[in-house]
Amino acid sequence: MPRQFSLERYRNIGIIAHIDAGKTTTTERILYYTGKTYRLGSVDDGTTVTDWMAQERERGITIVSAAVTAEWRGYQINIIDTPGHIDFTAEVQRCLRVLDGGVVVFDATQGVEPQSETVWRQADRYNVPRICFINKMDRIGASYEDSIESIRHRLGANPIALQFPIGSESSFSGVVDLITRQAYLWDDDQGKEMRIAPIPQELISQVEDARSTMIERIAELDDELTIRFLEGEELTVDDLKSGIRKAVIANKATAVLCGTSLRNKGVQPLLDAIVDYLPSPLDVPPVKGKDPERDTEIICPPDDEAPLAALVFKIVSDPYMGRLAYFRVYSGVLKEGVMVYNPAKNRKERIGRLVRMYADRREDISEVYAGDIAATLGLKDTFTGDTLCSMGHSVVLENIHFPDPVISVAIEPKTTADQDKMGEALRKLSEEDPTFRVRSDENTGQTIISGMGELHLDVLVDRMLREFRVQANIGRPRVAYRETITRPVNRVEYRYVKQTGGHGQYGHVVINLEPGQPGSGILYENKIVGGVIPREYIPAVEKGVLEAAESGSLAGYPTTDIKVTLVDGSYHEVDSSEMSFKMAGFFAFKEAFEKGAPVLLEPIMKVEAIVPEEFLGDVLGQLSARRAEILGIEHRTGHIQSIRALVPMAEMFGYATELRSATQGRGIFSMEYDHYAPISNVVAQKILNFNN
Repeated sequence: MPRQFSLERYRNIGIIAHIDAGKTTTTERILYYTGKTYRLGSVDDGTTVTDWMAQERERGITIVSAAVTAEWRGYQINIIDTPGHIDFTAEVQRCLRVLDGGVVVFDATQGVEPQSETVWRQADRYNVPRICFINKMDRIGASYEDSIESIRHRLGANPIALQFPIGSESSFSGVVDLITRQAYLWDDDQGKEMRIAPIPQELISQVEDARSTMIERIAELDDELTIRFLEGEELTVDDLKSGIRKAVIANKATAVLCGTSLRNKGVQPLLDAIVDYLPSPLDVPPVKGKDPERDTEIICPPDDEAPLAALVFKIVSDPYMGRLAYFRVYSGVLKEGVMVYNPAKNRKERIGRLVRMYADRREDISEVYAGDIAATLGLKDTFTGDTLCSMGHSVVLENIHFPDPVISVAIEPKTTADQDKMGEALRKLSEEDPTFRVRSDENTGQTIISGMGELHLDVLVDRMLREFRVQANIGRPRVAYRETITRPVNRVEYRYVKQTGGHGQYGHVVINLEPGQPGSGILYENKIVGGVIPREYIPAVEKGVLEAAESGSLAGYPTTDIKVTLVDGSYHEVDSSEMSFKMAGFFAFKEAFEKGAPVLLEPIMKVEAIVPEEFLGDVLGQLSARRAEILGIEHRTGHIQSIRALVPMAEMFGYATELRSATQGRGIFSMEYDHYAPISNVVAQKILNFNN
């Protein structure tokens, strides 16, 4: 099967935004105008293609990213519609890792919202070039200028407006393309026919001013264009387009367009902009991997002739088809039926069916070329973040790191028949979602599930009930506290000595503990010199230390942010073994931890509440009662105030209801995990008493 599209005609893009900015509606319109669907899907009616899960259609939000493929002007566009809710931030993160470009959707009435800021920063981290689409231009209070200003001010970006809106709010009828000086109007409800017309007479002077500003901003970004501009030369349409393309790909600027997806206006020019300004796999630097054996860097060029390197960025458990693994091929070609190697698991895998996805519909294909995104069925040992490569050409593309869960609930099956089904369901769900963790509580024997927020766990439990038919009782949500030490502890020694009939047990270690950097977890360092402990026993000490670190001495919560250094010890020729040194490491850590003045840590959430001005005092009072640290208050258009604060996770349960009742249902808030912080003695005492 020959390559259908040349590499420069691929666009791998993600549609990213705050919850409710209109990502899914925009994706639906793209599918409709590119001929992939024959009716316009609606989020409100639950008829969208990419929001295909029952939970998504009921709640009107995107939960899992969906991959769809479309064609426009002879280009293949692989689109990933990502979730906007902060509880599903890992979904966005793993998609950004494999994208070449992004379309960031903003609500014209809100401008930059909290989650838009988060995804923007994540895109910065992965150097993803992006263009902006100001959506909902037909809404009351919509402002193109204010939205662009908020992108500049809140995101520190360099937005360049390529369009000028015709009309505003309910009279919004189209846009003027500032590059070509053409007006695009949509007269029919479906938006399928786009009419090109001259610029309305009353807008000519404003459009010319906006165009001069745009040309100046584009010329600034390119030395050659700057010289020609200063010499008074007229820049052509091609000059401007190539100037924007270079600036967007180099992340020096962001092209801004506008429209209203729900009213079917402005989507075709957005598709043109995706093709014109976002990079192909050839325009971004080739991905770098590591040789797992030699620890040297390997460059994986986007070339069909190169050895295979593909990254699995998502696993989906399909009730009918089994495990579906989404992957991006960076170099080489992946063919159906071939054997590939997974270096992270040191396993060979046979590639079964290869499918191109249209959200929940699929089409069989026989090979996937460099630069393309597809999915495969039947991989047994491959999970999110794993690399698939050619046999004999080992390469590991960087791993994707995910945040730790901040909230837990206990879950138990209703009947013994549900017991096995529940274990299987939890295993499949945790394979799919790296931020979802399952563990067994040693003290109570309960199964504890942990996730990124109440909605996250709510959705997972709902999926267990519907997809896996598991009936279960759910406990009350509990905060995932941590324990750490506040002062260094030097030279804590522990001898593990046991005499039995045959060989005894002897392990002797001396360790130092010191508080680590916030977010560093448990760091282990070996400083044994002169062979006082043989090399083969040192990993066993680390194993014991890490096992002991799973529960602290205050309330049995996992410990974190501690640096453990193994400094001394001794061994016995006959009686020493890995087991004895593991036990010595275990008990040495427990003893040292108690001497380090342990404290409880709690997750602190970054909260943004958006409320009408008249309710500001009440909402600030509510937040203060919840131990909030107010970071700032910002005025938004239309007598709206935005409050930014840091609030302990434990205080945020039930806040949605309280906020709604205090603001007559008009206040909204969003929150995301920020960091762990020590708890005051009074609050810690309450938690410890509650646990006992």
